[in-house]
Amino acid sequence: IIESTPPGARFAVGVAEDPDVGSNSLQGYELEANGYFTVDVKDRQDGSKFAELVLRHSLDREKEHRVRLVLTALDGGDPPRTGTAQLWINVTDANDNPPVFAQDRYRVSLREDAPPGSTVLNVSASDLDTGTNAHIIYDFGKTPAKVLQKFLVDAESGTITLKEALDFEDTRGYTLLVEARDGGGLVAHCEVEVEVLDVNDNAPEITILSLSSPVPEDAPVGTVVALLNVKDPDSGENGQVSCELSGEAPLSIVASAGGSYKVLVLAKALDREEAAFHELVLRASDGGDPARTGTARIRVTVVDVNDNAPVFSQAEYTVRVPEDVPVGSVLVTVTATDDDEGLNGKIKYS
Repeated sequence: IIESTPPGARFAVGVAEDPDVGSNSLQGYELEANGYFTVDVKDRQDGSKFAELVLRHSLDREKEHRVRLVLTALDGGDPPRTGTAQLWINVTDANDNPPVFAQDRYRVSLREDAPPGSTVLNVSASDLDTGTNAHIIYDFGKTPAKVLQKFLVDAESGTITLKEALDFEDTRGYTLLVEARDGGGLVAHCEVEVEVLDVNDNAPEITILSLSSPVPEDAPVGTVVALLNVKDPDSGENGQVSCELSGEAPLSIVASAGGSYKVLVLAKALDREEAAFHELVLRASDGGDPARTGTARIRVTVVDVNDNAPVFSQAEYTVRVPEDVPVGSVLVTVTATDDDEGLNGKIKYS
């Protein structure tokens, strides 16, 4: 840090990470007592806390050219747990004006189908110094590796471009910490918040969770035949799904309270003698423009029950027989049929 840095200057010292949640998570930072610096704790929009080192009293390199401090991060557990980091501050000469960003925080929205190479934003910082002390180099500060895979900043212009394709369903936003460093080593920081906008790039997905097939033909109306899960990972209207059945099947769709589950129930009585099976197509369409659709084919087999009695080909047979007909002679053959199948359709005479 340059000795001419004015009191009130702030320096980002990174973020402590605590995988616990609630009061057991990171609650604040403490800095050991010293004559120059204090620590200021700030909240990000995602709820995480980060520390900034604040210069309270001017430095003097001729009196003290190095300051060593211990920064402690504390959680709110009982007992509390802490983590520490050593801060080694080298006091250097001359350059007395740090870079200043035009904005402390930039916000930009980017469609998830933006191609790699697209310009995201241009950040700019200025420096009142001259010569090499005013030459600014842009770079990312402490930023997760996942974010660095997606974005690139031009060191000279401050233009941020997209390196890899975005996916709204994976990550809906990114926070970038950009630093501007002048030729004398002074650094300024700003945040860039990138909001990823959803596009309708996912078709509805239909999952058959259970299917009751075959179904007895005497099953009552309202019997549950299938349970389906219909979902679309897109958001807003792109994720709003409507369903319809095609095919001449005696089934109807009933939506669950949550909306993502659909139930197929019998809408009218079955008759195996009319149709031994039913094939239908469930079509799910989202509200995007143009809409995307997903389909699922369902086959329901109808099981026979003994609901048909045998029927003779004639209700009455008249036979004329001579009185001397030999014993064992065939007098007449009667015939009956049954529309049921299997044992239910097998006829015995008596």
